[in-house]
This record gives sequence, structure tokens and C-alpha cells, in this order.
Amino acid sequence: MIQCIIIDDEPLALDILENYIQRLPNLNLIGRCENAIQANEIIQNHKVDLMFLDIQMPGLTGIEFLKALKNPPLVIFTTAHADFAVQGFELDAIDYLLKPISMERFLRAVNKATEKIHAQQPASEKKEEDEDFFFVKADKKLIRINYEDILYIEGLKDYVIIRLETGRVITLQTMKSLEDRLPEQTFRRVHRSYIVNITKITAVQGNAVELMENGKVKSMPIGKNYKDELIEKIKEKKW
Repeated sequence: MIQCIIIDDEPLALDILENYIQRLPNLNLIGRCENAIQANEIIQNHKVDLMFLDIQMPGLTGIEFLKALKNPPLVIFTTAHADFAVQGFELDAIDYLLKPISMERFLRAVNKATEKIHAQQPASEKKEEDEDFFFVKADKKLIRINYEDILYIEGLKDYVIIRLETGRVITLQTMKSLEDRLPEQTFRRVHRSYIVNITKITAVQGNAVELMENGKVKSMPIGKNYKDELIEKIKEKKW
């Protein structure tokens, strides 16, 4: 879970960003701040991975605040002014979002931050393979998903459908972010739009995998970039 804060002197901007954050399962909002002084107190007392930082604020600008931090978290600038873009990227900002910020643009920026945070993690922390479940945000609540209950996962643009033995869960995130959370021993990407629990596969025929869903055969395509690895994994018979 990425621990983040919002820093903006506009209440409406705070509300919009908080709403976006609450819709993403890998973000946890630990503070919304109206100025840099409030943000500094949170950073000194809590682990913060990511800041959504406005630039033009009274007292101390976002750029001045970022320069003052010894070990700053990752930052995504959020501003109504494009004039500071170059300066923002010179400070190694993940992204620079111009208001009004759409959910689609916000999600792209968060995905960049997620990839960077994931790349910086030790390999032992990237996947908690000793756990047999995880949680996702859906229907305004956190829902527990047991790995063994997953049949397959289908990607639909910015959403994914997690198909379970007993139904389905739709959550707002990318296939890549979910793939990174799943144990490699059990789950394989077989197509740009599908991740399969390989313990549920009943057959591989040509360029398709088959499994049983609600008593019927479900067939999914195998992308040419995934087939060789999938076949090798199946031959190993280690699940």
C-alpha cells in the first residue's frame, strides 16, 4: 500500500484528489494539508511514499517546500499553471498534472509512481507469497480475495474483473499493478487482457487455455508473447 498525502490550499482540489485516491486500491491517504507546514509535520512523524503537491500556495510554495526536504517522498505536482513544468521535472517529479485533473490522467501518474516504488523495493518485499489472500477496493469497501478462489482476471481498460469460484469483483486498477501482487507460482499472464490461475486450467488447445466456470468451459486466448513461458510452466507441474 502506498502511503500518500495531498498538499493544496484549495478545498475543492483537496476533495477531488481525495476522491480519486479513495477509488484506487493501492493508495492510502494519511493526510490532506492546506499548506506546507501541515505537510511537514506529517512527513516528520509518518512514513510517506508519495505527495500530491500544489505549487502556488501562500507562505511556502510547493517547489520551495520540496527543496527544503532532506529525503523527500516521491512527488506528483498538481497545479493550474504550466509555467513551472520544467522546474518541476528538474526536481525529479514523477509527473506534472494540470488542473482540472481527470481521473484518467491521475491514474496514469499514479501508475508511474507505483512502478518506481515497486522497482525500489527489495525483491523479498515485492510479493508476499506467504500470504494466501489480499484486499481490493470495490463497491466502496475493502473486499478480501483468496488466491485459491480466483479463476482468472480480465482487464478492461482501467478496471479489472476478478472472476472467482463464487462470483466476480470489479476494481479500479491496472492489470500490471495486480499482476505484481499475485504469486508467480500460481498465476500467469496468458494474454494482454487475461491472467489465469494455472491450477484451474483444464486444457490447452492451440492458442487457447480452458477452465471451468459455472459448470461451463471457459476459453481464453493465449498471446504469442506468453505462450512459451506458459507451456514451460505447465510442463514443470510444480503447482
